[in-house]
Amino acid sequence: MLYAHLRSAVVRLCLCALLTAFPLLIHPTATLFAQPTESLSTGVIPTMGIDEVTEGTLLFRTDQLGRYTPAPLLKTDVQIAVTGMIARATVRQEFTNPSQKKGDWLEGIYVFPLPETAAVDHLRMHVGERIIEGQIKERGEAKKVYEKAKQEGKRTSLVEQERPNVFTTSVANIGPGERIIVEIEYQDMIRYDQGQFQLRFPMVVGQRYVPGTPVIVEDQDPNGSGTMLDTDRVPDASRITPPVQQLGQGSINPVSLSLTLTPGFPVAKVESLFHPVIVIPDPDGGYHISLKKDAVPADRDFQLTWTPAPSQEPTATVFTEQQHGETYAMLMLIPPTLQNDAAPHMPRDLTFVIDTSGSMAGPSIEQAKTSLAAALTRLTTQDRFNVIQFNNRVRSLFASPQPVTTAAMRKAVRYVEGLSADGGTDMLPALRQALKSPQDSTRLQQILLITDGQVGNEDELFELLHHRLGTRRVFTVGIGSTPNSHLMRKTAEFGRGTFTYVGNVSEVKDKLDGLFKKLEHPVLNDIQLDRAGWAGLEQYPSRIADLYAGVPIVLAVKATSIPDQAMLQGQVGTQPWSLPVSMKQATARGGLSVYWARQKISALMDEAFTGTAEETVRKGILDVALAHHLVSRYTSLVAVDVTPARPTGKPEIEQAQGTTSEEGQEKTLMAGLPNTGTSGQVQLLLGLLLFATAAMLWRMQKVAA
Repeated sequence: MLYAHLRSAVVRLCLCALLTAFPLLIHPTATLFAQPTESLSTGVIPTMGIDEVTEGTLLFRTDQLGRYTPAPLLKTDVQIAVTGMIARATVRQEFTNPSQKKGDWLEGIYVFPLPETAAVDHLRMHVGERIIEGQIKERGEAKKVYEKAKQEGKRTSLVEQERPNVFTTSVANIGPGERIIVEIEYQDMIRYDQGQFQLRFPMVVGQRYVPGTPVIVEDQDPNGSGTMLDTDRVPDASRITPPVQQLGQGSINPVSLSLTLTPGFPVAKVESLFHPVIVIPDPDGGYHISLKKDAVPADRDFQLTWTPAPSQEPTATVFTEQQHGETYAMLMLIPPTLQNDAAPHMPRDLTFVIDTSGSMAGPSIEQAKTSLAAALTRLTTQDRFNVIQFNNRVRSLFASPQPVTTAAMRKAVRYVEGLSADGGTDMLPALRQALKSPQDSTRLQQILLITDGQVGNEDELFELLHHRLGTRRVFTVGIGSTPNSHLMRKTAEFGRGTFTYVGNVSEVKDKLDGLFKKLEHPVLNDIQLDRAGWAGLEQYPSRIADLYAGVPIVLAVKATSIPDQAMLQGQVGTQPWSLPVSMKQATARGGLSVYWARQKISALMDEAFTGTAEETVRKGILDVALAHHLVSRYTSLVAVDVTPARPTGKPEIEQAQGTTSEEGQEKTLMAGLPNTGTSGQVQLLLGLLLFATAAMLWRMQKVAA
């Protein structure tokens, strides 16, 4: 009887081993040697899950839940026209269905970055000779229009905002071998800092740390095609984590770019920091700029700077635009280029918060350490300081800011030299630690955050700053080729500080020197626009930041009537200050209404952190976005070709993707079995061993009988 029970148990184990090892027995080389799928030779592209993706950023949906087909590399063409402080960009993206099999109608989902201040207002879809213009709709309604058109077999496209600097484009019903071009237009403002005008076009969505517990809804596909699951703290993680192509796997989303520059003033120098360019000047003071190569891989952001000719006088500029009975204006005040470095220093409490997570490994952590070491040398004996580092843990050099002494500085220098990058990017506890120190009205209290900002829980950080910041000022330093500029800029905006971008080790000294001047010598504070003479004035930002060396004040204004002269007021130290600005001499310029609307939407989004009900925020944003034809969190652009392209009414199976190769089918068979850490060789040997054991027990039972 004992032998019978043993034999039964071993047979059951053998059957389990057989199920595990069966694919190896019928085709042992498929897994034992992990050979790649021969998709190029067979003409078949196997499906894959999100967690299997290692290259590309465009995925086609299939009829299998959670399975996608990778698209060939797509081409992106960018054309930008800069006039004064406004940039108007057109981005053309080509989507191609690689299949030549009849019935393979595909849907593509592409995640792409744009500047965090971009106002997306136009979508066009080119199908052959036809051009379909997109319409702005409430996000849920736009999604329904898209899904309905998709089911009806019509070519349709949808642009949605996931973050202010991350967008997705979905394109449905791309026929076999067919190419569709999606054209997106947006408007953005040029940044001015340290005497330079800067335009940045992001080419890649950086990988973000996503905190929280994954939330999986049974029998539902993820919301997006990203590499991370949605979590309780980042509910849209699957929409902001596109697949990343590894180095050495071919060109990464080739991009071509050209630009026309009309600055409106004499320029001393035009430079591209990270991409070689051709610069051709015009007789009228403008420039034609293009990449030296026809196309470049989308592996780092494009950044162009131009420097005004030297001037000893401050420059005040006003632009206006008339739209639907309203006057829109942009007021810009550029501080003087020559600063009084002999002005007395105010005592400061300066807390350095440095990111030492794994995303900072390599050049980024070295840039950050160099930046921090340079900052320590600028401290004086009347200052107090602290250093806080964070990854998935928070470490603080001191419990609270300490006076600058020889012993404290030596300890800080050793601490900084020993920093290394590893772990996750949990920024929230680090900022909470930095905000623990009591506020002191007799000192400048400043926080300097050094990070790449690659996190997905921005809203949690903004809410903390709103409730705990008080009178402290926050300055951010973005490190690396693809920092999360939305987080960095918005954090500095909340903290009435500035955002400094350091993309190369060679830039550290110059960039940090300029930043330290800002920290040490604020030019103006408590700045306000006098409301006298304005009717129906709406101004953004409503709370104006301090004026620092090399950083202009830029205000977006809407009013039913404006005064002949506007007045800016503030304080220099403790002394009152004012500056009249002539509105009669304002230059007419288009695009200001779009700029104002974008700033108002940003301000409405910020109200979510002040306790305003989400429905109130949503309604306010809908009113502005629909009136100004803008993509936002609650509105999307949708374009539909009214002529059906894909035959409808056929069974689902007739519209399925082509079958996978033999190895792909084996992967599908194995997908239902548990994934373990045991290799295929060990599984096979285990199965054979169990069969031998069963045979031995059988013989022993016969002998005993």
